[in-house]
Amino acid sequence: MKKWILFLVAALMVVLTACGNEDSASNEPAKEKDDKKASDTITYEAESGPIKVPSDPQRVVILSGYVGDMLELGINVVGMDSWSFDHPDFAKKYPDAEVVESSDFEKILELNPDLIIGSSDIEDADKLQEIAPTVLYTYGAVDYIEQRIEIGKVVNKEKEMRAWVKDFQTRAKELGEKIKAKIGEDATVTIAGNSDKQIYLFGDSWGRGTEIIYQEMGLEMPKAVKDVVKPGYFGISEEVLGDYVGDYFVLNLLKEGQDTSFLKTDWYNDIPAVKNKHVFYAEGSSFIFADAYSFDYQLDFFEKSFLGN
Repeated sequence: MKKWILFLVAALMVVLTACGNEDSASNEPAKEKDDKKASDTITYEAESGPIKVPSDPQRVVILSGYVGDMLELGINVVGMDSWSFDHPDFAKKYPDAEVVESSDFEKILELNPDLIIGSSDIEDADKLQEIAPTVLYTYGAVDYIEQRIEIGKVVNKEKEMRAWVKDFQTRAKELGEKIKAKIGEDATVTIAGNSDKQIYLFGDSWGRGTEIIYQEMGLEMPKAVKDVVKPGYFGISEEVLGDYVGDYFVLNLLKEGQDTSFLKTDWYNDIPAVKNKHVFYAEGSSFIFADAYSFDYQLDFFEKSFLGN
């Protein structure tokens, strides 16, 4: 009888051990799944507060100004705003991307994005948040270098973006020194653009190469421009443009749908910088942006324009 009882106890222990092992085995995949799910996201400190975003975004919708940053970092873009799509390089690099605006909720939903990035002034941002994690930035809230770092953080590529920033600033500083050596330390540069029979003068942080010319290179802005550009841009009539053009002139020229006949007028061609062939014409649709890819493009443009390289 005693042997029989011992046998039952031993058998019971075997069953309990087996059940325990089975429970552990069944719990392990669930634990691994939870761990994997947690590792698929990171917490990004957005302007509005912490937000969970994908650690490796695969389908990003850009609603303002940051397509070039995605391109520089190798991030796939499935949707972009019309301004970005007008950039020939962006359209070429992302041929399958759809043109969307912030109010195209159904179209954005169909794109199945895992991350949406845009500007803080868009309306109904809460509806976008229902589609995918949505991060919005206020233009000018941080300087353009820090903005690049923030973009790197939100797509989990901060290290790569910091490396780009360091390299870019080094190249810009070196080029600025070469340009100053050629045109003189006190030479002034005006950056402007045309639109609807009006000319817009740009300050030191309004795209169009302004960040590079005035901040990174430290080239001088004419006093007349400084007096009116507060903070970012100022519109003037075409005929008074000569009053604001410095020794050198960078003109962001929009051609499509715009009247550019002023380029042939006497008053324009009598501007000293134009007469001295110190005017450089930039393609407006490619030059307006302030992102990592565009800064590299602008830097190359300035090297060729000022130094003839």
